[in-house]
Amino acid sequence: MFRLIYPYAYLDSVFDIDYEKLRELGYKAIIFDIDSTLVPHGADTTDEIDELFVYIHNLGLKTLFLSNNSAERIQDFNRNINSLFIPMANKPHKPNYLKAIEMLDVNKDEVVLVGDQLFTDVLGANLCGIKSILVKYLLHEHEQHLAIGKKRQVEKVLLKFYKQRFPNIKKMR
Repeated sequence: MFRLIYPYAYLDSVFDIDYEKLRELGYKAIIFDIDSTLVPHGADTTDEIDELFVYIHNLGLKTLFLSNNSAERIQDFNRNINSLFIPMANKPHKPNYLKAIEMLDVNKDEVVLVGDQLFTDVLGANLCGIKSILVKYLLHEHEQHLAIGKKRQVEKVLLKFYKQRFPNIKKMR
């Protein structure tokens, strides 16, 4: 049962992903969550994120934003990135994950999802047979001291078991 919520890899941030290695492993596309994955919830894109996507696209990898957010939020965030996107994705439900694969024109084994939540991003990817990379969620500076929500507390416990079971998981296979 836990396999459905465990990611393929768990890294600190999107900047720790070896995108060249993903390409070498045969991946052609990456599906990204936005909020708390690329930037804190509701935050605008940054120069670093924009540069990261230039790098990813220059490697020949396609990208798509799969978000439970509105089209307006994603369009604004995406203005310098020019990635495909699906708003109001209703993650972890499968239909929009499958639509993302179709829009990217790749097979399931040629795409990886990058997100910050076990119960939405990772679960949905696993239900569709897509590999996933979980990154530590991002908070605004003023949120760093706030207590995390119940879902995040459960995720924290599950990730502790995950790390015990897969101690070398940070290495991309």
